[in-house]
Amino acid sequence: MIRTPIILAIESSCDDTSAAILQERKILSNIVANQEVHSLYGGVVPELASRAHQQNIIPVVEMAIKAANITKNDIDAIAFTKGPGLLGSLLVGSSFAKSYAMGMDIPLIAVNHMQGHILSHFIDEGDEMPKFPFLCLTISGGHTQIVKVDSPNKMKVIGTTLDDAAGEAFDKSAKILGLPYPGGPFIDKYSRKGNIHAFEFGKPKVKQLDFSFSGLKTSILRLIQKGIAENPNFITEHLEDLCASIQYSIVSILLKKLEKAIIQTGIKELAIAGGVAANSYLRSELGELAKKKRYQLYIPKFEYCTDNAAMIAIAGYFKYLDKDFAQQSETPSARLPF
Repeated sequence: MIRTPIILAIESSCDDTSAAILQERKILSNIVANQEVHSLYGGVVPELASRAHQQNIIPVVEMAIKAANITKNDIDAIAFTKGPGLLGSLLVGSSFAKSYAMGMDIPLIAVNHMQGHILSHFIDEGDEMPKFPFLCLTISGGHTQIVKVDSPNKMKVIGTTLDDAAGEAFDKSAKILGLPYPGGPFIDKYSRKGNIHAFEFGKPKVKQLDFSFSGLKTSILRLIQKGIAENPNFITEHLEDLCASIQYSIVSILLKKLEKAIIQTGIKELAIAGGVAANSYLRSELGELAKKKRYQLYIPKFEYCTDNAAMIAIAGYFKYLDKDFAQQSETPSARLPF
């Protein structure tokens, strides 16, 4: 009996060091080491992130192999995040992967981080998977895109942000409100008791399927500055309403563009991916939209929304099937084209 391939995957694009073991489409282990140090600075410090990756990567890989109940000799290939991301962080993961592949004499697989997010929907968890073609709204701290997915290896960005990403809009708004980093989850938390229509912010006017969030961030900043000037306790007294209104504004922009993409393409198979896909209000509103319009919606598990190696493993699996292997000369890229 031929054994299905076992793939070790490494994810180190930002501030999480992660390693996963995948056999065919099943995840045997998915270990993530977070970097708490960045909370002191209100955002990710690239130099500190790369240093932490160097400290974490070997223990994380050892834990992933042990948790999967395999040995290093069982691994058939190693996949790693080539980009996009922080270059210093990417270098740690890619250098480890290349050394491991050379030492074990196994294939090396380079993966696009954003494609990994999209393909996380094909991890075998016993749930229904998207049918091709489908539209995927990818939303994170660095990216906001609408992607038309025709196959695991054929994707096209049909809409993207012209400036800031939705995740950044969440985090920067949270910082203005004095909330801890990362701020997106805190806005989600405080929004649950707030009035989504309490405050109104400027709406971006962007043609086609592209996004813009810089104007919205400026509008939020000015409203809060004006409120504080009139009442020093403005944020404290209106925190829940502010969070709810900010979240409503961001999610409304996302859904409006997604609906437009559905109309233009005629595709009613929908998926979301990326860190912001963990937002409870976005999930709820998308669910209501899909139910009302009879769209088929696919939402990943929370653990596969934020950066993790499981998504790199499944993307690596599809490349393994196509024998799409990388060379030792492969170099990471902070701005890797989709």
